[in-house]
Amino acid sequence: MTTPPVSDVDLFADEVVLDPYPVYAKLRELGSVVRLPRNGVYALTRYDAVRGALADWESFSSASIGFNPAVNEALTGTSLASDPPVHTRLRATLTENLSPRALRGLKGRIEAKADALVAELAARGSFEAIDALARAFPLEVVADLIGFTGHARENMLRWGQAAMQVIGPMNRRTVESLPIAGELYGWCSEVTAADLAEGSVGRAIFDAEARGDIPPRTAGHIIHQYLGAGVDTTMAAIGNVVALLGAHPDQLALVREDPALVPAAFNEVLRYWAPVHAWGRRATRDVVVDGAVVPAGAQIAVLFGAGNRDPRHYADPDSFLVGRNPADHLSFGYGPHGCAGQGLARLEAHAVIGALARHVERLVVGPEVRVPGNITRSIERLPVLEVIPV
Repeated sequence: MTTPPVSDVDLFADEVVLDPYPVYAKLRELGSVVRLPRNGVYALTRYDAVRGALADWESFSSASIGFNPAVNEALTGTSLASDPPVHTRLRATLTENLSPRALRGLKGRIEAKADALVAELAARGSFEAIDALARAFPLEVVADLIGFTGHARENMLRWGQAAMQVIGPMNRRTVESLPIAGELYGWCSEVTAADLAEGSVGRAIFDAEARGDIPPRTAGHIIHQYLGAGVDTTMAAIGNVVALLGAHPDQLALVREDPALVPAAFNEVLRYWAPVHAWGRRATRDVVVDGAVVPAGAQIAVLFGAGNRDPRHYADPDSFLVGRNPADHLSFGYGPHGCAGQGLARLEAHAVIGALARHVERLVVGPEVRVPGNITRSIERLPVLEVIPV
């Protein structure tokens, strides 16, 4: 057994979160687990190490998914930050309305929404892809699904972004986002069934609480997860879809020629640019990772994007190839805490990719503008300078 190698990298430095892939490559070469003293974490870098830790909830606890004590305390008792058996019960209610069977009835409506929006944007000839598509589409879908109205609906974007930002270390980005994340937390603590639209998933969660399927006063926490954990990451993924298909017209052409490649294309988008930069775990005991000992109590940083580009697992990992179909990518996590909303995210992204393939021969995109983020790696602005229609 050995001690893990050490790097002086600051995982949350602006230049790293904007483009982490050169740093990921260096960390991967050091080892499957690397100690980062500047962040007080042990970073998991290689595919097998990441997947193994995500599967082993007994050794890598979700009680510390954040990189500061305040957010971990605030999330205590939620599905995100609990382990089985508590997690199992809470997640069952969270996923009841996100199962393939439950989502089947939404598929046609979501595809129709995406097709109409993409057709309208393509007809303009140019547009700003983030506000007009990557944000507008998932915000509308989730608002309708959960039943957000009024004040909550108006604040979904800023609340969702802040909820992810505060999971990072106690840096400037976290401090500035804490009051906004607090607004969301406060609203979720006080929300009632009457605040949500009739027939919505949000109402169904309150029904589950009334039946005793989940503990009292936890419905709001579950609704928090739909918005806090799901919206910002889906917006990031759809922004990445537009940017990557615009930058790789040959790959868009492959999808247009064979629409069956739509799911494979989204898997490759998620592998190539992971929407989540880092996610936390806590070692409950001394754990051996590829021969190196991670001590009990250590804060873990799970680097999905580093694992997704591991050449030990994927050939030619730095190339974007929709035919690869990396269905085993790490961006949705793995194991008991695998992304509960991935079915909905796939439904939305598949609808957008399919609509782009039907309506667009080529997207001429300008430079993407990114703003540093602690957890979500997303594009802030992406001009589509020209749409060449089919």
